[in-house]
Amino acid sequence: MKRIWTIIGGVSGWILGGPIGALIGAAAGEYLTSTDSSEKKEREARRFTTGGKRTGRDHTQAGDFHLSLLVLSAVVIKADGVVDQRELDFVRSKFVSLFGKEKANESFRIFKSLVDKDIQTAQITEQIRRNMAHSGRLQLVHFLFGIALADGSVDATELNVIRKIARNLYISDADFESIRATYNPASNLESAYKILEIDNNATDDQVKKAYRKMAVKYHPDKLQHLGEDVIKAGQAKFLKVQEAYDSICKARGI
Repeated sequence: MKRIWTIIGGVSGWILGGPIGALIGAAAGEYLTSTDSSEKKEREARRFTTGGKRTGRDHTQAGDFHLSLLVLSAVVIKADGVVDQRELDFVRSKFVSLFGKEKANESFRIFKSLVDKDIQTAQITEQIRRNMAHSGRLQLVHFLFGIALADGSVDATELNVIRKIARNLYISDADFESIRATYNPASNLESAYKILEIDNNATDDQVKKAYRKMAVKYHPDKLQHLGEDVIKAGQAKFLKVQEAYDSICKARGI
């Protein structure tokens, strides 16, 4: 087990308590680490279940993000009620592209166990929302779209599940549509406006203001604590924001 968490990355106390720690522990055959006392786990669980307030700091580490993604990915892949080997193969290949072969192998072993478990999505998303900063939650939704697209398309059921997860994570509908537009296979002006969260009636000044706002929201510096995998994905979104702005400017001659 120690090898798994060394590869995946650091795990904070908040992930040990509540539903995520229980699910991962069951999927892996034991709790996240044998060195954590039962008293600590119970204390963390109480903090979650009693609605303890956040300190205002984001204590999320790379491993916390990774484990949250594994659980939510299992929810998405089960959305249509059927999980076949072809889908699992696609997800595994997606993990390889996201995390590299070694980390993907360890992740996928846990993921396959999670797929067979009853996941209480509302509880999972509440735990994440209480402990992970908005920038990290935005990136989770990005990754979920990537997982859903592993077989080439996002069907209506998967889309609805990701939308529900996003809302439970307090991701606005505008942010959701911006992320969705990023994965639009046909890059067009309509998608560019959605990425910047404005419509085509916006003034030139509003376009510039929207670009600055999105550039700050998606700057990769906000993801430094989540590891190289997440930073790279954040950079991709940041570039999409830049490309969307350039496309609009070119169309408007500004």
